[in-house]
Amino acid sequence: MIQQIDYFVIAPSLVLALVAGLVLLLDAFLPARPRTQTGLGLVTLAGVLLSLGFVVAQAVRGGPALSTFCVPPGTSPCSYVVDRFTLAFAGLVLVAAVVVVLLSMTELAGGGIPVGEWHFLLLCTLVGAVTLPASRDLVMLVVALELVSLPVFALTALKRYDGRASEAAVKLFVVSVVSTAIMLFGVSLLYGVTGSVYLSRLSAVLAGQAPPPGLPADALPAVVTVGVVLVVAGFAFKIAAVPFHSWAADVYQGAPVPVAALLSVISKAAGFAGLILVLVTGLSGQAGTWAPIMGILAALTMTAGNLLALRQRSAVRLLAWSSVAQSGYILAPLAVGTAEAAGASTAYLIIYAAMNLGAFAVVMLVSRGSARNELDDYRGLAFRRPAAGIALAFCLICLAGLPPGLAGLFAKVFVFREIVAAGSGWLALVMAVNTVIGLYYYALWTARLFAPATGAAAPAGRHVATSLAVGLALAAAVLFSVAPQLVLDMTLLSATG
Repeated sequence: MIQQIDYFVIAPSLVLALVAGLVLLLDAFLPARPRTQTGLGLVTLAGVLLSLGFVVAQAVRGGPALSTFCVPPGTSPCSYVVDRFTLAFAGLVLVAAVVVVLLSMTELAGGGIPVGEWHFLLLCTLVGAVTLPASRDLVMLVVALELVSLPVFALTALKRYDGRASEAAVKLFVVSVVSTAIMLFGVSLLYGVTGSVYLSRLSAVLAGQAPPPGLPADALPAVVTVGVVLVVAGFAFKIAAVPFHSWAADVYQGAPVPVAALLSVISKAAGFAGLILVLVTGLSGQAGTWAPIMGILAALTMTAGNLLALRQRSAVRLLAWSSVAQSGYILAPLAVGTAEAAGASTAYLIIYAAMNLGAFAVVMLVSRGSARNELDDYRGLAFRRPAAGIALAFCLICLAGLPPGLAGLFAKVFVFREIVAAGSGWLALVMAVNTVIGLYYYALWTARLFAPATGAAAPAGRHVATSLAVGLALAAAVLFSVAPQLVLDMTLLSATG
């Protein structure tokens, strides 16, 4: 059977894949000069912007959801669907990718890293991250998730003769392989129960709307429960949720700063997109099984992340454990088990991404002049580099959920509103306590920015690409602070059933 392919639907992913091939060819045939390195970065940036343009075109088109790779052609079920959920995550990934590419141009300017391979691997990761939220069958979803993960191993280790980078790459590889094996076992069980890889078919069978393919009725609940737990465990590795979080700090610190930013935002967004799709679209009939698991994971993750962040003196390690804690906040609405609650998770993730990217951009600036990149290196940054210091202070305040960073405040309000309305008062209490803990270390770092520097502080590095990244992330943070409710309206799930 010949499938009809709608190239407009897959254009964002297709553009990134073609540009990845173009970058590899240009790197092979052009002479190794500084202009060539800059040119490859600009080609990568142009590819990301063109892909983002197609996402915007799909968003303004309106009308019903777009789909392709349907069996039989032109009907449901389809493997690739573009709806509001897909567009929200694709837009988040590509805007974050613009910042990561700009940070990468700063990192690559120092030499020691092959430029062509770096941009090729980065674009491959983006192909997977843009494809994943559009995936509506288990095979495409797993392949897209691995396409996000596999290039990151190499990106982490591309800094040659760096022991910490090599160690981080090995840890990330081992963790990802284990998580993939666990997830595939769970996926195989779900496929065996339902006889289909399509999420819509899974939902119909598990909700009792379609008969299971020959499985004894008394065996169905046990097999489904094991499958759900294994799939959730596999995704928990990807998003660094407790108890699968221990790799985060070492990998973030050992990897180049742009890769840490990629893991913190793009990889995390892809992991959450896959988790939300599987739970809300494919396993909606089993919400009674996975919703309590999500609540427990959220409480443990935000608590462990915040407590471990309290002990950190390294800026990158603090952001790593802060990212773990933020994963707990994003997981919390999923304990409700509804599509509307998943929309709150997506809204929080988008706002968190803008703030975290801004923080990583300033960390990149400071790392150019400070090899250790500890919190004490940020003393007096607001006086040495007012723009960078104020930008970092604003992002940290937003992450803490304090005004004037209204985006961070409203993000937490979105989550509180959903879990309280669902009657999960215990989870709201845990989140409130953790918000106070997080406020302490965010405020401590912010205070250092305005404290007098002790001794001769190293000046923050200067690079136009990183300055642009700081400005872009800060602009997004300010935009979300002006109109945070628009983020929630934009991200409500509309066609994931």
